[in-house]
Amino acid sequence: MTGTDTRQLAALRPRLPSPLHEVADGRFERHGVRLLLKRDDLIHPELVGNKWRKLAPNLATADGRTVVTFGGAYSNHLRAAAAAGRLLGLPTVGVVRGQELAGLPLNPSLARCAADGMRLHFVDRSTYRRKSEPETLAALLRAAGAEGAVVVPEGGSNADAVRGCRALGEELGTHADVAAVACGTGGTLAGLAAGLPRGRRALGIPVLKGGFLEGDIRRLQERAFGGPRGDWSLEDRFHHGGYARTTPGLDAFAADFEHRHGLPVERVYVAKMLYALLTLTEEGAFPRGTTLAAVVTGRPFP
Repeated sequence: MTGTDTRQLAALRPRLPSPLHEVADGRFERHGVRLLLKRDDLIHPELVGNKWRKLAPNLATADGRTVVTFGGAYSNHLRAAAAAGRLLGLPTVGVVRGQELAGLPLNPSLARCAADGMRLHFVDRSTYRRKSEPETLAALLRAAGAEGAVVVPEGGSNADAVRGCRALGEELGTHADVAAVACGTGGTLAGLAAGLPRGRRALGIPVLKGGFLEGDIRRLQERAFGGPRGDWSLEDRFHHGGYARTTPGLDAFAADFEHRHGLPVERVYVAKMLYALLTLTEEGAFPRGTTLAAVVTGRPFP
């Protein structure tokens, strides 16, 4: 990390540590469980939530080079990377899953990326699945005119990002017995678990189907720390059909939570995590006297 990069990031004035506050919710209280909200959504108005924690370590070494990253048509990560590029004066390229989207009007999410200066490069889904293979990645960078770029993986999850997310666990410290976070690529959970003190555990709520995250998280911790760190587990029952999918029950729950607590609830990640915590509480998964910390990793868009 160069001094210039450090100063540029500091000039964005992130709100760290992010606020932590308790919410009074009788549905948890009747089971003897306290609910805290870790408001990572308030870290920065444009680099929201875990996106700051994951992107900042990756962008700190960009040194003016183009940043290439990956995502789907509604990717929070692509929007955050595009905003970071604009704020830091870095060129950005977003490799978007779905060649069929190239000839269509941009959806609001991709339009925001483009407005922030991100150059969008659409690829077919088969190629996208192979993007981590060295030959495929090299071909993608050539096709996007971005050879020599800094490459940030989908979701921002790599060893640098995991080490950046370790601070989340350190900030929570002994405030909670269980710290819960929604998971897409697993990087935030991998770092969170590593930062928590002994005797505290991290709980991940995957928002995608497939059951593949456990192995991914172990590999991320191996690359970031040389081996396993912290006490963590996954609850795979709460994806509600898959990424960006929802159900009437989830929508009703999120709207009710918003009404009770005045907190806009992001549906792709945060709603599923909060829904899972209430369901698990009602199932008796947490002993009386447990304090839960729910990490609010983002805000609704647009």
